[in-house]
Amino acid sequence: MKKIVLIEDYELVRKTYKDIINSAENFEVIGDFESCELAIPELNELQPDVIFMDINLPGINGIEGIRIIKKQFPDIAIIVVTVNEESNFVFEALCVGAVGYITKVSGKQKIIEALEQLNQGGAPMSVKIARMVVESFQEKKINELSDRENEVLTYLAKGKSYASIGEELNVSVNTIKTHVRNIYEKLHVTSKDEVIEIYNRINKK
Repeated sequence: MKKIVLIEDYELVRKTYKDIINSAENFEVIGDFESCELAIPELNELQPDVIFMDINLPGINGIEGIRIIKKQFPDIAIIVVTVNEESNFVFEALCVGAVGYITKVSGKQKIIEALEQLNQGGAPMSVKIARMVVESFQEKKINELSDRENEVLTYLAKGKSYASIGEELNVSVNTIKTHVRNIYEKLHVTSKDEVIEIYNRINKK
């Protein structure tokens, strides 16, 4: 039985989610709170597996709440509850430690599906939000490339061949291949087209 805590300032929403979750076989709400200030001190005793957290909370908001909870209780999975899935707040919440989100208009089936997906190791989120997370990860990784790898990447983006890049940098083709392989590994890509797409996207910002 997975233990769930709700953090939501609207009592009706809390009650609705509580009834839905408690109607499922494998999940049980063990605590519900209207704010992070009330919930966080109780987490050590409650030891929930999952927290459903509103992103727009009074006082400590959802983003800061997630940051605090993940620092103190890294094993608790947090699902964001949001009015608008297009919000940048959803993306920011995922970046600070949430594992997925549901919208406040989600019906019973969607809420249970999100919990079951989480239980199976998944992360309930839309394709658009997932892409934002991946792009943020890639942007961070591109900033971790060495100076020489950045030089090679710049030449690749200009359409230069390995041989011509080697001539420009006065190194062998094999050395360029090594740099390119390192770039692929760091950015978690498998083709030059993917690398160039990332480079162009980031340099347009």
